[in-house]
Amino acid sequence: MFTAWLVAAMLAVPGTAAAADVTGVWRPPAGGAEIEISPCGDSMCGRLIDSDDLRKNPDARDTDNHNLALRSRPVKGLLMMYGFHRADEAWVGGTIYDPSDGMSYRMSMKLLAPDKLQIRGCLVGPLCRAQSWRRVK
Repeated sequence: MFTAWLVAAMLAVPGTAAAADVTGVWRPPAGGAEIEISPCGDSMCGRLIDSDDLRKNPDARDTDNHNLALRSRPVKGLLMMYGFHRADEAWVGGTIYDPSDGMSYRMSMKLLAPDKLQIRGCLVGPLCRAQSWRRVK
């Protein structure tokens, strides 16, 4: 009986670890964006690889950035998510940069299903917003 329980417990561990795998290409609910999340050293990062705006203007620049020196950088391939560290089943401590308003927000993310990622971004304190992203690759 104990052996069966131990085997079941050991088999459950890889599933739990895999359930928190946020790597892949994700699509937020609006704007047709595609963000590729991948390891970045000891943390997770995300790059903007496509969007409705990029399909209209592939050479779009980060013109709304509050840092004038960064306004000429291309939006395609932009590292817009960084600093996420795993905490149980969530990824926390990260930052997301929104090129549409030039602002950065504190963010966390949690895999709800293999193809559903909940992200939660906060401007300050309790001023937060959550949304679900869908895995496309």
